[in-house]
Amino acid sequence: MGNRVLVVDDEPNVVSVIRDALTREGFSVLSAQDGAECLQKVESEQPDLVILDVNMPVMDGFKVLYALRESEDTRNLPVVMLTVREERGDELAGWMAGADLYLKKPCKMEDLVAGVKRLLEAPAKV
Repeated sequence: MGNRVLVVDDEPNVVSVIRDALTREGFSVLSAQDGAECLQKVESEQPDLVILDVNMPVMDGFKVLYALRESEDTRNLPVVMLTVREERGDELAGWMAGADLYLKKPCKMEDLVAGVKRLLEAPAKV
């Protein structure tokens, strides 16, 4: 496959587990620790997909997702939101902000990998 996936999470152990699962499947994995770093890496590294935590310092995942969807260059970049947040309405807010997939932590790595593969194999959005 070789697609580049940017994993954005402020917990290094979460990034490590996701990196291991995706690397085993042939993905190249980049990482960022907060929303501001995510936006910088999206611009400089141009990943094929972003896995985005919601609760992060500097800029939360919802703000990052809004910024990605507002930009012509990243409007169609697939984004998986991955979060421990279970407040009523959070999942709906993720979908409304433009998430392509919304998973709650902890999730099965095979579910995350399958979602990533599905999104990267889907026809491009118009």
